[in-house]
Amino acid sequence: MIDYSQLTDHELVILLNKGDHRAFAQIYDRYKFILHAHAVNKLRDREEARDIIQEVFTYVWSKHDEIQLSGNLSGYLYGAVRHAILNKITRKQVQEKYFDSLKVFSEQYNGMTDHLIRENQLREHIEKEIGMLPSKMREVFELSRKQHLSHKEIAWKLEIAEQTVSKQITNALRILKLKVGVLVYLILMMHH
Repeated sequence: MIDYSQLTDHELVILLNKGDHRAFAQIYDRYKFILHAHAVNKLRDREEARDIIQEVFTYVWSKHDEIQLSGNLSGYLYGAVRHAILNKITRKQVQEKYFDSLKVFSEQYNGMTDHLIRENQLREHIEKEIGMLPSKMREVFELSRKQHLSHKEIAWKLEIAEQTVSKQITNALRILKLKVGVLVYLILMMHH
């Protein structure tokens, strides 16, 4: 039986390339705290930092068979965290621009007609992002949101576990919150 805690990073990566879950878990345990501290230092937000670390390790597992290290594992993971933080900052800037343009729009126009135009723009934006969700996640989310089916009804209709339905809806809301920001996320929750 291999003692994974005694393996070098290089040995763990070789096992990771082969799809070894325990090697991945060891890498995660070895680096999660220091990477989280690094992300907190950059973002000044513990929850956002936790999201970044989850995002990075999800990516690492999804690409486990492709990862080729020219240097060391810590350098690779720090680089991945830095890249994820930059992406998050860029997404934030895009959201801020979008909501700034909505603010300007609302200041320039008043009345019910303009309110409906803004609502339609938001709705179109939401629908576009929903359309980009993975197909199964989108199907579950839309059955819940548009047909107002319960999790149990969706599970029965799609022949999947109720727990899977809950997880898909939670993941969909999390993705949409990242993509379109808190305001639109709250609108989704009200319609949900």
